[in-house]
Amino acid sequence: FLVLVFLGGAEIVNYTLVHMTVNRIGMTVADNASRVTTVIDESDITEAFGAAQAIGGKMDMLNNAKIVISSLKPNGQSGSNAGQTINWQRCYGKLSVTPAYGVQGAGATNATLAAGMGPTGSKITAATGTAVMFVEVSYDYQPLAFGSVVGTKRIRFETAFNVRGRVNQAITNSGALAVNSC
Repeated sequence: FLVLVFLGGAEIVNYTLVHMTVNRIGMTVADNASRVTTVIDESDITEAFGAAQAIGGKMDMLNNAKIVISSLKPNGQSGSNAGQTINWQRCYGKLSVTPAYGVQGAGATNATLAAGMGPTGSKITAATGTAVMFVEVSYDYQPLAFGSVVGTKRIRFETAFNVRGRVNQAITNSGALAVNSC
């Protein structure tokens, strides 16, 4: 009985630590991408994903997770087509997860993202002349002791940071790096 209690406690502590790490990864990726003040480049995104892998450590973010970063900005349309668009989007990780709120180019010519991105009641929009870095992190938690009983649990976290000071919201690829497209 005591062994089961000990293992259960260890599992709860581990799950909590992993959940906190997934949250930290999402916030770090969004914050790093939003801090680029000139033109954002594929190398900046590669570095942000590298930071995610480093923070995750033994969690193996490449094989057990999917990180989606979307650059949300006003679509420049007027009238009934005014809204937000996913200007560009990049993904990291092999976990089979589709971006929850749309793919690159969504909302560019219509109001499909007029309310922005995020869950109902908590949608995020970008102000005119700027953008928001919206990050979704999904991670399949691997239990320590009760894997065959509990199974894999999906941990999901979303966050958004306003871009600070960057006027040009296009993404460049000055180093001709492989694009982490979704």
